[in-house]
Amino acid sequence: MSRIHRIERGSVTSVPGFLAAGVTAGFKRSGAPDFALIFSETPANFAGVFTSCKFAAAPVRYDRDLVLHQPKLQAAIINSGNANACTGEAGLRAARRSAEIAGRALGISPDLVAVASTGRIGVQMPMELIGRGVELAVQTLSRDGGEKAAQAIMTTDTVPKAAAVGIEVGGKRVTIGAMTKGAGMIDPKLVGPHATMLCFIATDAKIGNDALQTMLECNAEKSFNRITVDGDMSTNDTVMILANGKSGVEIRPGSEDEALFQEALLALMQDLARRMVGDGEGSTKLVTIEVVGAKTEADAKKAAEAVANSLLCKTAWFGNDPNWGRVVAALGYSGAEFDPERCDVFFGGIPVVLSGGDAGTEEADLLATVKAPEFTIRCDFHDGDCSYWVWSSDISYEYVKINADYHT
Repeated sequence: MSRIHRIERGSVTSVPGFLAAGVTAGFKRSGAPDFALIFSETPANFAGVFTSCKFAAAPVRYDRDLVLHQPKLQAAIINSGNANACTGEAGLRAARRSAEIAGRALGISPDLVAVASTGRIGVQMPMELIGRGVELAVQTLSRDGGEKAAQAIMTTDTVPKAAAVGIEVGGKRVTIGAMTKGAGMIDPKLVGPHATMLCFIATDAKIGNDALQTMLECNAEKSFNRITVDGDMSTNDTVMILANGKSGVEIRPGSEDEALFQEALLALMQDLARRMVGDGEGSTKLVTIEVVGAKTEADAKKAAEAVANSLLCKTAWFGNDPNWGRVVAALGYSGAEFDPERCDVFFGGIPVVLSGGDAGTEEADLLATVKAPEFTIRCDFHDGDCSYWVWSSDISYEYVKINADYHT
């Protein structure tokens, strides 16, 4: 029996002590919800990982500083429709001012407020909309507002993405809930504070900031950093976790309880990461790329990511074309070190390449595999014990249409 229990219709507000809201502030011309607020009833320990893009947005720069210098966090505001990226010092002032507006409305210090944005790049933040969003969100904060908050952070997403899990620790229940958004410009490389995707996670466990940071960085490497829709990294990628300790359960570093908590957190993050790929702009397929038998993990990663991001592979998947030639081409130019004459490739467990050459499988025998909404391409280098996997999507006509017409 699994030690991790999925909570039906879970969200950030499945976690005791957390409230949320999702409202329409006016960032989107469509009139759809576009402003979210997450609030912990008590100051929480926290951690964050962020985009490694050099053009990191102002909210990312602001939140990185919080992670480095602030001991607690109590709220996060997220707007959808304006990225506040490439906006210079004015953008940074807008991020700070946003935290001040939210802090004053909530009756807390602005240093306890994180700020996140998603949307168009290069447009200054309309502060009157921030003010309106904060006012409306504070008025509608509730213990069942997690789903509305998840809706409010969507851009080209077609469905909101929220989930929660529970575990038993010392006879007490610990809950972890989260929401995420992202359907395009998805190829995160999240790093610590030394994602466009956004993810906010809440838990009622008591955990120190350093332990949270270590777990978040480790789990991001096995979840959000393993997904790609179009190979483009955003200026705004952000993943943050808040732990308010409401359960009374302390997770001690190095304990079995910590291992269980990290396992549950990873399950939640991987669930949401998969949903992001499944909801990729115009996508019809979720394809797992596995590279095994590599000499080093670095080689396996290069090879898997090359296949996962190949436009020729992605368009073939959309067209239900079992074109393994595109896969081996991507492996070959990936920069990975391997002997092509020892390489095997499998589509859904069916061999298409053996020892670097055609396995003789008829294309008709592969059609059922590549027509499925999910399938796996496995590449075995027979050169070591290292491996790597990536979740990818196909590229369709609709993807081109969405991004040709994109204007939030």
